[in-house]
Amino acid sequence: MSHNFFALISRMRYIGRWGLMRNTFRENVQEHSHMVAVLAHALAVIRRDVYGGDLDPEHAAALALYHDAPEILTGDLPTPVKYYDPAIRAAYREVEEVSARQLLSLLPDALRPAYEPLLLEDPSDPYHALVKAADKLSAYIKCVEELKAGNTEFRQAAEQTRRALEEAALPELDYFMEHFLPGFSLTLDELQEGASLL
Repeated sequence: MSHNFFALISRMRYIGRWGLMRNTFRENVQEHSHMVAVLAHALAVIRRDVYGGDLDPEHAAALALYHDAPEILTGDLPTPVKYYDPAIRAAYREVEEVSARQLLSLLPDALRPAYEPLLLEDPSDPYHALVKAADKLSAYIKCVEELKAGNTEFRQAAEQTRRALEEAALPELDYFMEHFLPGFSLTLDELQEGASLL
């Protein structure tokens, strides 16, 4: 019997983000999910290695890879619409859960238990806040890159997203923002200054 789960997952690359915004460069859900996974992994490493926490960076990365998978079936609802009203947000959460369960149904029974925690969001899971922070951080980095390219369309989004990051109260996020975020405003030549090739 054939199963279509991974074929659908591969279609994340067709779902555009920032649909209401004029973009200097387009971003799709697959690209975004990869960056969120990189950032979630980094935040978990910082929590473990700098602050003595016990989250598993590899699990954080896996959760992040699938955090927007339900959008394969729902599409990406623009942020101003999604968060306009609590009732809309609650209804969209229900739609996302139905979508996640539909995706799970496309896996063989033996594999579903491994993917269920990756697809079904659990706000009580300690990884939830970390992946949400990585998601928001990815959005902020997109804003920074657009502003660096001269696209002022992203100015307000950058300000709002930066405030949300500062209010998140996650030490590993603060650490990342202090030590790594400034690099996203640099040119390639500036990024390579001081780097030595072996």
